[in-house]
Amino acid sequence: MKEPQNTRASAIDIACKAFDSGAFFTDLQRRVAFRTESQNGENPALHAYLTDEVSDTLARLGFTARVVANPVAGGPPFLIAERHESADLPTVLTYGHGDVVRGYDEQWRAGLKPWEIVVDDERWYGRGTADNKGQHSVNFAALAATLQAREGKLGYNVKVIFETGEEIGSPGLDEVCAAHKDALAADVFIASDGPRVSAERPTLFLGSRGGVPFELTVNLREGGHHSGNWGGVLRNPAVVLSHAIASLIDRDGRIAVDGLRPPPITDAVREALADIELGRDESSPDIDPNWGEPGLTPTERVIGWNALEVLAMKSGNADAPVNAIPPVAKAVCQLRFVVGTDWEHLQTHLERHFAQHGFTEVTVKAARGTPATRLDLDDPWVHWALDSMRTTTGKKPALLPNLGGTVPNDVFAKTLGLPTLWVPHSYPACNQHAPNEHVLAPVMREALGVMAGLWWDLGETGTAIVAARDAR
Repeated sequence: MKEPQNTRASAIDIACKAFDSGAFFTDLQRRVAFRTESQNGENPALHAYLTDEVSDTLARLGFTARVVANPVAGGPPFLIAERHESADLPTVLTYGHGDVVRGYDEQWRAGLKPWEIVVDDERWYGRGTADNKGQHSVNFAALAATLQAREGKLGYNVKVIFETGEEIGSPGLDEVCAAHKDALAADVFIASDGPRVSAERPTLFLGSRGGVPFELTVNLREGGHHSGNWGGVLRNPAVVLSHAIASLIDRDGRIAVDGLRPPPITDAVREALADIELGRDESSPDIDPNWGEPGLTPTERVIGWNALEVLAMKSGNADAPVNAIPPVAKAVCQLRFVVGTDWEHLQTHLERHFAQHGFTEVTVKAARGTPATRLDLDDPWVHWALDSMRTTTGKKPALLPNLGGTVPNDVFAKTLGLPTLWVPHSYPACNQHAPNEHVLAPVMREALGVMAGLWWDLGETGTAIVAARDAR
């Protein structure tokens, strides 16, 4: 029997048929072909992706769109779009980014090309397939399917903010959202980026850990000095810096600076993470079970706790060493942190710590950080989204209070003041940011159904969820 139109099931069916027919693949193939690298300075492909691809796609769905210049000098452009049905209906804001990391063309496996999708069994290889072209392509296709099933009326308004500089830190995104706050006003934010907890499990996350980079430098003198003539009487900056770092984090990975530690994990967060196992995919690295904060599970350490990492160190020339005591040592570090961490005073905490431990030679330079965000786990929108995803897939979705990595969620949660829901369509072993980036075809197909269900349910119950939040 033919599935009747104007039902939830028909919206999901139309979305999945877009996958089965090859139409979704064709759209994604076309988008991957845009060489939208954002790390190489001005790139005309970034503007073209907005005007020739995203704008045209949205126009076919009834949106009006405009390109917005970046207020940051030299920054890549934005696109703002809207599909308006009625001022009496709820409004959703969605987001995507069209830029990708460098292609690293020569580093891909033989037979693979970053700017063309190559299919190998269930894997679709290509730059941007996972981050973020595949993900916003799913959301656009599912929205189109819902529109078709609802015969042209969604039952809510949709706004879009699209950027082309996410891979270089989203310059100008906060400024654009602040300047266009009225145009981007909404009741809820729904978007997709990052990985699921595993390929087979639909996932919802509500924010992200923050991140702040900082440099530690020990500069003891001008120029190097012969280690035979002066070794034993001159302090070695690499040794001093190594001890200084060791005072910050012990040999088992526990952060030893009170100001850089988060508040205790709440019962609600611990409950949400209880059935999530980290590193289930075959290509995931082996977890070091005793590394990090004692008494926590690996998932709690990544999602619910802070991590202090040394990203790079330099002293002398390790590739061509000479018999000289180097004058300078430098470490580039990073604090990944959850909500409640006093990260804005990181430099003060570090300077006080080093002074207390006698490391007066260490200079600290903290860079601009990204705040941590997390929607209340008991928010009505969270229950709504989990119920929708469960109804579509028959699976219990994973609920992450926040992503372990960082997305620009603070702009949407703080600057725009929205409840934020992220539904990722990638998986942990997708080689995001690396050669051989790919998505899994079964995940793409399931994601199309998940998003069609969400877009459908928003039209059914969105007004009630808005009222429920207002009544809290």
